[in-house]
Amino acid sequence: MEFNFLQPVSLELQSFLKELSSQQLGSKVTFHTQEDFPDMERIKIAIIGVCDNRGLNDLEIDLSHFREALYSLFPGNWESSIADLGDILPGNTKSDTYFALQMTVSSLIKRKIIPIIIGGSQDLTYALYRAYDNLEQMVNLVAIDSKFDFGKESDPISASSYLTRIVLDEPNNLFNFSNVGFQTYYNSQEEIDLIEKLFFDAYRLGDATHSISITEPVFRDADIVSLDLHSVKSSDSGNFITFTPNGFNGKEICALARYSGISDKVSLFGVFNHEGLSQEAVLIAQIVWYFIEGFHYRSNEYPFGSKEHYLKYIIPLEDDELVFYKSNRTERWWIEIPFVSSSNNKLKKSTLLPCSHEEYLAACNQQLPERWWKAQRKNII
Repeated sequence: MEFNFLQPVSLELQSFLKELSSQQLGSKVTFHTQEDFPDMERIKIAIIGVCDNRGLNDLEIDLSHFREALYSLFPGNWESSIADLGDILPGNTKSDTYFALQMTVSSLIKRKIIPIIIGGSQDLTYALYRAYDNLEQMVNLVAIDSKFDFGKESDPISASSYLTRIVLDEPNNLFNFSNVGFQTYYNSQEEIDLIEKLFFDAYRLGDATHSISITEPVFRDADIVSLDLHSVKSSDSGNFITFTPNGFNGKEICALARYSGISDKVSLFGVFNHEGLSQEAVLIAQIVWYFIEGFHYRSNEYPFGSKEHYLKYIIPLEDDELVFYKSNRTERWWIEIPFVSSSNNKLKKSTLLPCSHEEYLAACNQQLPERWWKAQRKNII
């Protein structure tokens, strides 16, 4: 029942796969076909296409170009088992598609399988968020996007308004939202102010591209990563239907995908607003390749590791202290968010927030990390 919404990959793709060499990725992935369904006990990563683009436009989505581009690539030295579970076709309504996607993804996450979702319009992110409803955890969402995708409360959910529904709808499991790559002229001042008011995080495109590594701690703290292909400039994506003169280049967007994959916490990755172009499909294939590459090099540190493997640094403040941890293995940094005894607090215990070495050095000069301050505020209000 849980995977009944999935349609097998096409016969044309199966014929294409037979022509690949044994060294190419397509020869190392298991596929949902008319005859067989992958053994889910052996799978770590599941690729799913969602062919519903109604939140963006009425164009039909053909994912065959993406699959051919991805499975023609050569894998790294990977041990992870990968399956292509096929596609979720558009339902009679968008809500039908959301339900099918939510049920499928929820089942995969419970099995500790990481879904890679290829859409379809970005409003599908709402269904991915709702997939965590029964998992009894707060969710951190990161969007790689030039826009914040807020809309009016009365607007129907779409690729440009889904975040409003995530913020407002019950049950509210959202602890933090982070945007990476927003472009100011695409967002009203009211929306920018709302991001600050809600203590969310946002990184302008210029800041992120100036030093792409500043975004790594953001992905290290994410549960869901939703990538809007319109955040990539058209000269690199090949999408000239929706012309985007500025945005991430191909190398930068693949670096962000790798940060997502290498994060020990990310349990769901989605690529959206694909318009079915063969040129764009090549970039999506490489984005997915880099996510899988990152996943292979996960270090299983916090929140899964023991604090015994960290060096602890305490910085005294005027009325308090900041506590930092540095991994002995990867030299990555975290800052402690202390538990605040309050009936409204969202955190149930002290937790660690990923940060950078630069933020530690700034704290040594009595400069409070902004992300730490925002996390504190969300914890107590």
